[in-house]
Amino acid sequence: MENTIKKILALGLREESLAKLLPLLEKVTFQKGHMLFKAGRIERSVYFIEQGIARAFCYKEDKEINFWIGSESNILLSYNSFFLNKAGYENIELLENAVLYKVSDSVLMDLYQTDLEFANWGRKLAESELIKLEESFISRQFKTAKECYEDFIRSSPDILQRVQLGHIASYLGISQVTLSRIRAEIK
Repeated sequence: MENTIKKILALGLREESLAKLLPLLEKVTFQKGHMLFKAGRIERSVYFIEQGIARAFCYKEDKEINFWIGSESNILLSYNSFFLNKAGYENIELLENAVLYKVSDSVLMDLYQTDLEFANWGRKLAESELIKLEESFISRQFKTAKECYEDFIRSSPDILQRVQLGHIASYLGISQVTLSRIRAEIK
């Protein structure tokens, strides 16, 4: 549970409050290839990745578009489901055998409503995820494909060794041929 605890504490939750949350987390394991979330459904759980890698993607025509890749200490949730009680647009697939800690959205919402520290922790979590999303969006708008790839290998070197290049190319918004050319230039 080390990675999960590290993520929770990094967002400012005190040890005393962590002790309230830990018994509410359920350890679950899934095999590589498991579809944790499917587009069009309301997802009622939030997951912390203890071990493994996941990707979030959408379909456009006959193509999968990866918009997120995460590993240990990352959080998995459907924003539409969690915040708006609407069906999500994302599919989340596990790319490795995974150990996750699961908590229902209703349990988290109860904590947010009854405990100011949890409410602030939830706000910090949302802020952190929003900042990451904004940085990623801005990066893709103003940087070359090579610069985006260099940023990716700097920020996520472990993922590079564990995820298919096709998923990484899709995440970066480039073709696999372009990614191969960039990788050859960098070596």
